[in-house]
Amino acid sequence: MYDKSIEQDYYKICEQRGYFELDSNKNIQEKDKYFCIMMPPPNVTGVLHIGHALTFTLQDIMVRYKRMDGYKTLYQPGLDHAGIATQNVVQNLLLKEGLSKEKLGREAFVKRVWQWKEQSGGQILEQMRLLGITPAWSRLRFTMDEGLVNAVKEAFVDLYEKGLIFRADKMINWCIHDGAISDIEVEHKENEGFLYHIRYFLKDSTEYVVVATTRPETFFGDSAVMVNPNDERYKHLVGKTLVLPLSKKEVKIIADEYVDMSFGTGLVKVTPAHDVNDYEVGLRHGLDFVVVFDEKGVLNENCLEFKGLDRLKARELVVKKLEEEGFIEKIEKHNNQVAYCYRCKNVVEPYISKQWFVSKDIAKQSIEQVADSKMKFFPSHWINSFNAWMRELKDWCISRQLWWGHQIPVYYCECSHEFASKDEPKHCPKCKGVNFKQDEDVLDTWFSSGLWAMSTLGWGNRGFKEGELYNSDDLKNFYPNSLLITGFDILFFWVARMMFQSTNALKQLPFKEVYLHALVKDELGRKMSKSLGNIIDPKELIKDYSADILRFTLALLAIQGRDIRLSEDKLVQVRNFTNKLYNATNYLLLNESSFKNLDELDVKSKLGKYILSRFNLCIKELRENLDIYRFNDAATVLYRFFWDEFCDFGIELSKAEKSSVAELGAIFKEALKALSVFMPFISEYLYHKLSGTSLENDESIMIKPYPKFSKRDEETEKLFALIIESIVSIRRAKSLLELTKIKKAYIKLNDESLKHSLQKYKHFISLLSKSEDVDFVDTKMKDCSSDISVNLESFVPLEGLDLSAILNRLSSQESKLQKEKEKLSSMLSNENFVKNAPKELVLQNQKALESVNERLLKVQTELSNLRSLSD
Repeated sequence: MYDKSIEQDYYKICEQRGYFELDSNKNIQEKDKYFCIMMPPPNVTGVLHIGHALTFTLQDIMVRYKRMDGYKTLYQPGLDHAGIATQNVVQNLLLKEGLSKEKLGREAFVKRVWQWKEQSGGQILEQMRLLGITPAWSRLRFTMDEGLVNAVKEAFVDLYEKGLIFRADKMINWCIHDGAISDIEVEHKENEGFLYHIRYFLKDSTEYVVVATTRPETFFGDSAVMVNPNDERYKHLVGKTLVLPLSKKEVKIIADEYVDMSFGTGLVKVTPAHDVNDYEVGLRHGLDFVVVFDEKGVLNENCLEFKGLDRLKARELVVKKLEEEGFIEKIEKHNNQVAYCYRCKNVVEPYISKQWFVSKDIAKQSIEQVADSKMKFFPSHWINSFNAWMRELKDWCISRQLWWGHQIPVYYCECSHEFASKDEPKHCPKCKGVNFKQDEDVLDTWFSSGLWAMSTLGWGNRGFKEGELYNSDDLKNFYPNSLLITGFDILFFWVARMMFQSTNALKQLPFKEVYLHALVKDELGRKMSKSLGNIIDPKELIKDYSADILRFTLALLAIQGRDIRLSEDKLVQVRNFTNKLYNATNYLLLNESSFKNLDELDVKSKLGKYILSRFNLCIKELRENLDIYRFNDAATVLYRFFWDEFCDFGIELSKAEKSSVAELGAIFKEALKALSVFMPFISEYLYHKLSGTSLENDESIMIKPYPKFSKRDEETEKLFALIIESIVSIRRAKSLLELTKIKKAYIKLNDESLKHSLQKYKHFISLLSKSEDVDFVDTKMKDCSSDISVNLESFVPLEGLDLSAILNRLSSQESKLQKEKEKLSSMLSNENFVKNAPKELVLQNQKALESVNERLLKVQTELSNLRSLSD
């Protein structure tokens, strides 16, 4: 059997020979053909997960395909410095040593992070190698390396000087441990909490309204209470004054259509400094923004005697006080969504803070260019999601309260002048003084990774000529990138940011095409999670099966726009496919010691011409599907050719025509080249085995030309289609009678003019239908079991068979099929089932019913035929 342990040996040989680099395919490289794809840089702290495995597999399929097709190909690898994640890892290591980043100081702490990165970072790179992907490892980039640091400074200063980067007090996501965080760093979880109904009294009155809230500790920051202007219950209250409980602060009742009249009492407290939606209401109505806790979540002087308490721990005490003072109407259980920091798991607060922002206006050019069809999305519907999100784009908070990352290149002078600089400044440009300091915050990780499509190609570094964009062949040849492949879940966090950052810098979208794949789920369609225990570890799958099997399975399942349901059954199916390839190779070598290349042969045998014609059709369909990123269809085309056409018919038919084996072997070798982009290792192994060579001493197929469509021999294909139809029809006629070998079978063709051609090849039909002889007849045969096909009818004689035993067996089959039909029909006629059951289950049952009806009709037809004979 094929030994999957060779995978890593083969990988090392190919990497050492430089096969993954730009000029690895010089012998087939064509002028002015360039292909570039960027690896989404995984976190330096990361490990290979099944989402990575899918992304990298699909990328590598396209890279290998283009490389073999004569393109100068760049598959750019890299790692992201992962600001929060990496800083937390090193901080935890320091805690074990009894240290903290504050004790070390910024410079020493950053030095420790770099040490950790060099020692432990990049574990995921070795795991990528296990998967067999072929990026240009010599060009590996890190978002904190010197060239990318320069690019970040170039981009920041450019945007700052254009007024597209600014500093302001705005509402952001705030973690009391990690500071400002992006939307993608926030996890929302179902929370079993309470809804507190609080009495707010009207000024100088015993009358009150009841306001419902899940966060009673924030009421000290209320600036208003609002109602929906269409709510008849409260129209008369709009404009009146309320007095806040405990604090005695006065606030107005305002009207705003944001209010959901069905939630709680229909009255909503407005806390502009501590709620995202209230923030917008506050801006619309000119309300006060009252902050009630600090950056560590500790309540301040606005909270009376609760000052100094953590805002969550204070909740119970605040509610107790409100109850004692008679301000609680009722408390009821209430489930809601609560935001948590994805790293430290602290509750994330909406918080107003002075931060750096990228203006939403930066996106205008990329929106216009997408509208002008200057970039394609696959699947195409993602353009609608992109446009909708970009229309609602908000200013992007880019400052982070960390020490690890790109320190913001803004300086503050004692003369009050603020300025940005790409280089370390020697003096203040305004007062010429030297008493200035750099902003302590670092940039959001997405800012540097948002430059990835161009920074890795040299953008942002010195050395470009006057009148030219940049003196970089890489940038000229590979920008815009040919293709981006990534998960749809980071369309807005990474893809969109690359689009508007790159377009701002280079006036051109960063990609020609974007393919967004779906999520990998378990076989039941569930998301993978530790709580469900259904996490699939790609490293374990590679260990248990092989990299080839995992890659091909993922490709087979990668239907555009559909979640991928990965199952053990599918992996086993692909393992069986590899066994089929291995066995086909062994059969071919039993008859020949080695095989020439296809271009060295003149295919003469009829079987060889047929398989070659089908191979050419396979290549045509394969290329068409790869060119529009229909990976599942491309993989299916190959699977069907190898299993159904080459092995099940080509190999088997060659046993009746040994002269065709040499030709089949040459075709098989060429087909392995086509397969190699999906399954590089077994393809390499079998190719050399058939050639009588070895990778250790010879060139890899990964830098040979990818097969091209030549021509089809449709006349021969039509002949063999009839041969195969004859074989299948006789097999079906035999299967009803449970016969294996038979002495004779008969075939009646619908078009009798084909009889002469087919008779020449009846040895093929005899061999695969296991009939000692086959005759062609002009009329229906009596006393026979028959099978009606599209172009013919076949007959198997009943002479010498026990008809009563056959009748009993078929009657039993009919009874079982009838019951199965009734069961499925009953389910599908049940309106509640059809309405409430998952669509896939309904469709599955509909297909099952169709299959049962087909089988039942065949059994009933055969029963009718046999009963007429026995009467």
